[in-house]
Amino acid sequence: MQLGKVVGTVVATRKDEKLEGLKMLLVKYINVDGSFTGAFVVAVDSVGAGKDEVVLVAAGSSARQTDITKDKPVDTVIMAIVDTVEVDGKIVYNK
Repeated sequence: MQLGKVVGTVVATRKDEKLEGLKMLLVKYINVDGSFTGAFVVAVDSVGAGKDEVVLVAAGSSARQTDITKDKPVDTVIMAIVDTVEVDGKIVYNK
């Protein structure tokens, strides 16, 4: 799993039929202190995330384990919206 921040949306009118109805979001990976790593990914949203939210992203075969992405050609999925990140007893992010 990787922490990320939703920074935009991706719209594709022509796509594989198994992707129909899936919301795709552009996620920028972040470190635990909230700084951007520089890497981006397009992820299918399985939890109703929105712009500027901090999320947990799963990649690879794990991305196809949600009810929404099962047996779909998906490599990355947003599987949680983060409420709090605590490091060494200190809260570094709080929604």
